[in-house]
Amino acid sequence: PTNVMGTSKRLAEMVLQANAEVVKRKGGQTRFSMVRFGNVLGSSGSVVPLFRQQIKSGGPITLTHADVTRYFMTIPEAAQLVLQAGAMAKGGDVFLLDMGEPVLITDLAARMARLNGLKPIILNDPQQRVAPGEIGIVFTRLRPGEKLYEELLIGNDPHPTNHPRIMAAKEIRQPLDRVLAALDLLAIACDANDIDRIRKVFVDMHTAYHPSDAIVDQFWPLAVEPMLKPEAPRRLALVNG
Repeated sequence: PTNVMGTSKRLAEMVLQANAEVVKRKGGQTRFSMVRFGNVLGSSGSVVPLFRQQIKSGGPITLTHADVTRYFMTIPEAAQLVLQAGAMAKGGDVFLLDMGEPVLITDLAARMARLNGLKPIILNDPQQRVAPGEIGIVFTRLRPGEKLYEELLIGNDPHPTNHPRIMAAKEIRQPLDRVLAALDLLAIACDANDIDRIRKVFVDMHTAYHPSDAIVDQFWPLAVEPMLKPEAPRRLALVNG
């Protein structure tokens, strides 16, 4: 993971992996498993509804970078494969769905424009006018922590399952007591708006998160102020760096 959001997902997986081990030792019947996959077309947060709205309003279509690629699958595909992965689970499994080839988001935006009868035009200025029948595409910039391409696997040793479109990943596991201790530290750090400490917890838990950039959270300067002035009203930082 390259940012806090992705690392929090990995930590959530570690919580389930640790619980799975406890269940196995106690002879329980509950099976915890995880399934990793990319974007689902038309789902909440998908770029497709956003592009559709931008096209409907006359544009421009905004993209962060010309070379950004993402994996996509349809809702029926995702639902069916998640169910089948769950059926194969033995407990603590981390599955990865075969997403096919990554899609260049620029091509996706241009294709959607053409399907709406419009000719996509790359603009250097979002205020630049386009001719009738055209729609502009504007590149902004990658946000801090945003990556050009997705990496669905952390481990280097994925292996096949009985389903041709489902792989299994081998991941580092931590005992439940250590995971719970990390969650306690994380809660304290979040309550104090201490992003440095949050990062340290993630790194110490061997989540494969290695922050190389400075903290870019826009609320971080405001979050530090209450620590220096206890009488000041507390602010909640949005941890996103």
